[in-house]
Parts: sequence; C-alpha cells; structure tokens
Amino acid sequence: MEREDVVNWFVVKTNSRAEKRVSERIQKIGIPVYLPLVESLKQWSDRKKKVQNPLISSTLFVKCYSSDLPKLYEIQGLHCILKHLNKPAVVHDYEIENLKILLKESDVLEPIDNVNFFSGEPVKVIRGPLQGLIATSVEDNRKNRLIVQIESLGKHFLVHINKSFVRKL
Repeated sequence: MEREDVVNWFVVKTNSRAEKRVSERIQKIGIPVYLPLVESLKQWSDRKKKVQNPLISSTLFVKCYSSDLPKLYEIQGLHCILKHLNKPAVVHDYEIENLKILLKESDVLEPIDNVNFFSGEPVKVIRGPLQGLIATSVEDNRKNRLIVQIESLGKHFLVHINKSFVRKL
C-alpha cells in the first residue's frame, strides 16, 4: 500500500502543563516528536534548581504523515492538532531548524508577543552561535535585531545579533 501524502511537521496542542508526558506517549507509538525546552533557574524558599520548561507552552511538534494524525487523538493529554484553512497546519523543516538553533543559545533569546512588525529583509546568520538561522531583520536604535518568525504558529522571538554576522538572502 503506497501513501499519497508526505511526511511533514505538524503542531500538536496539549493540555496545560502536559507537554512532556504527551511527548513521551507519542514517542512510544513510534512517531518522532520535537519539544523545544528552555532551561531556567527556579527558586524555592530553601533551594534553587534548574528546570526545563517548554519554549512554547502547550505546544509540541510531530513528524508524520497527515493520515497518521487521527490516531494521535487517542493519546491522553492531547488537546488538538493545530489547523489552518481546515487542514492540519504544516511547519516547514527550516522553522524547526530555526528553533533548534535558537535553543542552542537560549540566553540571547527574548520571546515577544503581540508586536506589529514592519516589513524587513530576510537575512541569514553567517557567523556566530546562531549560524544558519533564517530570519527577518529589524533595525532599532542603530543596533541590529533579528525577529525570528515561526509562521505556522504565529510566534516571534527577538534576537540581538551583531550586524556583521548577517547577510541578505
């Protein structure tokens, strides 16, 4: 039996604070999962501890055929599969790679929400820890800032980077 659809990344929304458990359950049925995690220092009254939290709350990514998506609904803790125009929203491979590159240097990552962006030029980082990142440039107070947009999710991240590290696409 030959499949007509292709393997893509899709966005899975989970119940609140269930990302790690849902990720493990999906992996157990043999579907590759990517859960971007950021390490932070959590302080209690008597101690400090490094914890890993999801970069995007209640969100993880699965790589599978679109025909495999219905069986994901059987997984406890899964809320829904993100849709665009009544079809499962596809995330491009380069967007997943951008997330992975960003997470390598999460200390320079500053999430931003609900910002109106003016049109900028697409650029690629050619040097430094974020090498390979494809983004939109934004000029601000003579400092170069990159806005990395994950179009499929409508999420944006602001990254501070030296002008000499980027080139126009």
